[in-house]
Amino acid sequence: MPSNDNNPGQNRQELTYLPVPFPKAPPKEPRFAALCERLREGWNWADGVLYEMWQDVLRIPEDGPRYMAPWIRTVLMVAGLSFVVLMAKAAGEVVLDALHQILTAVPKVQVGVDTSSGVAAVVDQPVRTYIAQHSAGLAVEGSTVYTLWLLTGIVGLVLGYLSRNNGVRAMWTAWGAATVFMVWTTTPEAGRTVAAALAVLAWTFLSAFAMRGLTLRRRVVAGRPAKVTVKPEIHVPVQPPAPAANQPTGCPFRD
Repeated sequence: MPSNDNNPGQNRQELTYLPVPFPKAPPKEPRFAALCERLREGWNWADGVLYEMWQDVLRIPEDGPRYMAPWIRTVLMVAGLSFVVLMAKAAGEVVLDALHQILTAVPKVQVGVDTSSGVAAVVDQPVRTYIAQHSAGLAVEGSTVYTLWLLTGIVGLVLGYLSRNNGVRAMWTAWGAATVFMVWTTTPEAGRTVAAALAVLAWTFLSAFAMRGLTLRRRVVAGRPAKVTVKPEIHVPVQPPAPAANQPTGCPFRD
């Protein structure tokens, strides 16, 4: 039979399913190489940051304390504050130690005994006696209370003169009132009035220094005159005056 060359596809077997090539997965990067790459990136970043910080440090003499880098100013402030705190703590320990030594050496002072003489004894002896009578059940010695009473008066007098602080003045006032009360309570009835009067006079004399600058007058602050601002762009319309009633208007039909 003659071959039919016009239909060449008839002698070929048609493929229903064609093979599809699958893409190959990229090779995985080794874990050690990835770790090294991250470390290299981190080091480059840290190197850049450290370089900028070093440049900020080198520019301190040129920038001065006002225009230096903020992180340098913060570090200096924290360091200075820490130094001040440490110094204050050390100074506080020294002061407390010295105060403890002073207070422990106080029992040498005899409380309730006539150890003073002269005009000062009128105030000092009643105070000693009052403290000795009312400090029997306390955890501290009566002589310690007497020393604290003296320190309170000295501190109120000195700080009131130097600082003019109302709180210090209130402390000085309370100290004077307590002293007069102790003198009045302990002094025998025959000389109670004179002793209390002398205590008040002494406290008043010292108050001239402790309450220096204190006045009962009310401070009047003169107010500033109000400023008047004139704005030229504001125009006030002015109406022309109305014609008078008897003035002739030129109209023949009007009287």
